[in-house]
Amino acid sequence: MVSQKKVMSALSDVMDPEIHISIVDLGLIYKITLKKDKVHILMTLTTIGCPLFSQIEMEMKQKLAELGFKDENIKLELTFDPPWSLERMSERGKALMGI
Repeated sequence: MVSQKKVMSALSDVMDPEIHISIVDLGLIYKITLKKDKVHILMTLTTIGCPLFSQIEMEMKQKLAELGFKDENIKLELTFDPPWSLERMSERGKALMGI
């Protein structure tokens, strides 16, 4: 079985198309739930209605498929509660943004 750490590591290769920082370093991943061969990811976006979510979703699914997850066993759930803020970013992400 794939670990949460491996999932997070794979997702760290997915970049926000506008900011060019990984979605992990931006703090967009709120929770990863693994159950047998299924993965559920609760996440947010930097803004509500982000027009590039489909691109992020496609890249996330590609990285998860590389870990062995089938598309029908991948669930990406968006939430805006709590809303994203700069405080959610990793130290690396903040450094990349010069914060």
